[in-house]
Amino acid sequence: MQTFQFSDIFDVQLAIDNLPFVLSGLPMTLLVSVIGMLLGLVLGLLLALARNASYFFLRLPARLYISFMRGTPILVFLFILYFGLPVIGIKLTAFMAACLGFGLNSAAYIAEIDRASLNSVDKGQWESAKALNLTYWQTLRKVILPQATRIAIPPLTNVFMDLVKATSLAAVITVPELFQKTQIVAGREFDAMTMYILVALIYWPLCIVIAFIQERLEARFSKYVVHEAV
Repeated sequence: MQTFQFSDIFDVQLAIDNLPFVLSGLPMTLLVSVIGMLLGLVLGLLLALARNASYFFLRLPARLYISFMRGTPILVFLFILYFGLPVIGIKLTAFMAACLGFGLNSAAYIAEIDRASLNSVDKGQWESAKALNLTYWQTLRKVILPQATRIAIPPLTNVFMDLVKATSLAAVITVPELFQKTQIVAGREFDAMTMYILVALIYWPLCIVIAFIQERLEARFSKYVVHEAV
């Protein structure tokens, strides 16, 4: 009877030897994630405001966009951007397609988070700001958004974590990120198990750091909101 050994599923020496090469994809993973998140935050807020607008011609396109993006696999959307658009003469680099794809897709989820957060702020805040002769945009920027941000931080952090992990899908369009580097080594060394466990152990602490940043942001905005209330 063959005795099971840990090295049968994880070759420590192989992981150590190839760790620098795999980590060389980390900057690209972070860059795509951050750019995608920033694009999603801007577009998501605009979509949330459109969803809350009193005008039908703003609400309908926003609802359709959110519905389409939430109902479409991000991998399919990446293929459309990278392999499909050249058919109509629009050519994007793999990096551009990844950033745009993740940004446009995450915007749909961020829009719903923003909409719920904005709606959770007491309506009396709008009335008080109106009594002070503040404009819509002044009220939104100075009164509503600081309070809504505190509420939105936890779910937005979850979106960013999912985005960081979803960047592994960019490997299929040749973006040289963490998972793509891992696949190269796995194919070269014929030890996929070791390399996939290794990349999982890289994503895990990365998400722990993001969770830590979330806690700091929550504490900061909680104090800010209390200060505003006083």
